[in-house]
Amino acid sequence: MTYTNHRRSNAAIGGFTLVELVVTMLVASILFAIALPTYTNSVRKSRRTDARSALMDLAGREERYMSTNTAYTNLQANLGYAATGSTATVTSLTVGSGYYQLTVTVPDPAQTVANSFIATATAIGTQTADFCSTLSLNQLGQQTATGTDPNANTDCWQ
Repeated sequence: MTYTNHRRSNAAIGGFTLVELVVTMLVASILFAIALPTYTNSVRKSRRTDARSALMDLAGREERYMSTNTAYTNLQANLGYAATGSTATVTSLTVGSGYYQLTVTVPDPAQTVANSFIATATAIGTQTADFCSTLSLNQLGQQTATGTDPNANTDCWQ
């Protein structure tokens, strides 16, 4: 009869070595360093989409108001937004879950047409780190943007 040694060697008993743990932490850190900026940019882009939607909604409300009153307005109550008073302008309207501030200028100073408007969404709070700092839309449907991106007009509205 042969007896087998049931004792394990020291290498088979242990868990992870310090080197294995350090290598694992290094790989995890590299993946985190790559994933975090990508995630942050995706969140900012989704917030920008909220601002674009709010601008398009505001432009639709302006056109609806224009069709019945032959003029544009910058009063929240006239556009169907909840207003804090009869003189509450759209400049106090926060959209995009609190990441953009809407303003409406009537008439648009860049247009020679008396009946014109320009609606602008300006990034506030943590959204100011986005490469699109403002998004604008006028009564003609012209979309403009400003920011650190040299192609802001096209990149911010896509």
